[in-house]
Amino acid sequence: QVQLVESGGGLVQAGESLRLSCAASARTFRSYAMGWFRHAPGKEREVIACIRCSDRSTLYADFGKGRFTISGDNAKNTVYLQMNSLKPEDTAVYYCAATSYIDYNNNYDRLDLYNYWGQGTQVTVSS
Repeated sequence: QVQLVESGGGLVQAGESLRLSCAASARTFRSYAMGWFRHAPGKEREVIACIRCSDRSTLYADFGKGRFTISGDNAKNTVYLQMNSLKPEDTAVYYCAATSYIDYNNNYDRLDLYNYWGQGTQVTVSS
């Protein structure tokens, strides 16, 4: 079974930064794309950013542009999410996910494309 191991969440003050990490535990696992999502109370799970493993191209949700940066390390099959200038409204459970499916229209930020999910890590931003 493929497992995604997340780390880096925690409690920070507004304006501070965090870097989340997520790696596939299976050394033979190779994904088409990986991404970061978040689920805040009262809201549905939403895409933050995704990265395609073949060329490291990225897609960002509008709110994720600027303050958030997704990056990947193919050798480690790991993705990172650098979050800067955090705001209280960023408080949510953050999930990483991977997909073995290919979207030939380059829509690799589709939530339903992802078939492997991490357990989620809590990010709390205090004002």
